[in-house]
Amino acid sequence: MLVLPAMLCTAAAADKEQGIPTSLQPPAWELLWIDEFDGNVLDDSKWTLCERGGSDWQDTMSDDPRLLKISDGVLHLIGIVNDDKVKDTSPYLTAGVTSRDKFAFKYGRVEIRARFKSAQGAWPALWMLGAQAGWPACGEIDLMEHLNFDDIVYQTVHSEFTVKGGSADAPKKGGTAKIHRDDWNTYGCEWNAEAIVFTVNGEFTHSYPRVPALGDNQWPYKQPFYFILSMQIGGEWVNGSGPTNPDHYPAGMEIDWVRVYQQKKSSTPADGGNSN
Repeated sequence: MLVLPAMLCTAAAADKEQGIPTSLQPPAWELLWIDEFDGNVLDDSKWTLCERGGSDWQDTMSDDPRLLKISDGVLHLIGIVNDDKVKDTSPYLTAGVTSRDKFAFKYGRVEIRARFKSAQGAWPALWMLGAQAGWPACGEIDLMEHLNFDDIVYQTVHSEFTVKGGSADAPKKGGTAKIHRDDWNTYGCEWNAEAIVFTVNGEFTHSYPRVPALGDNQWPYKQPFYFILSMQIGGEWVNGSGPTNPDHYPAGMEIDWVRVYQQKKSSTPADGGNSN
């Protein structure tokens, strides 16, 4: 059973309509994993640079050392206009990091404090992928995606079920939430065997429940998930409101910390727990 934190009291009625349990007794959390980005180099026991690929979210990824730095306890992921198209033909260069093959977890509470410089064509994102299958069968949990100069972020799940269109009685796969644009915000979720509950700045924003009648494809969220923290410039979705403006760059995302909690063993369901 999902145990929702006390801050979600006001969402109880809406959750009942979606069939989400609404117990309001907060679980006993303990810190499982953290990175506060101390020092001045990326901790390679926790993170790897994202590699370039054909998908929109990664087709400007680069290992150019100008794109990632750590200073004053903050990870900076930077996007720039490419100034050497002989070496690399991409018009823009960006950085991202992933915990794939280094850290993954099953069920818990996630919080990431971040801010970004808005720009036309900018698409910073904080998200998670399942470690045991390819996309979309692995499942995807998007804690935050921001486009251009929006005053909102998107929080969404993806799976084989949602990609194929779901069904008329399926729960809504995502929602939007207001943010303090260009300022620090904390993005997160609480996740267990029954539901994923999204939050922004400690406030309930959206819930996605498991619905057994819809089959296994609707709920691939029963495996360990790893992090991707990505800065991207351009792509079909972000450019839907207009082309990227090179005059807006450099731009980027700053990440203050990433924290993962799990319920103390005395209160953890039998099928929960860390599954690195």
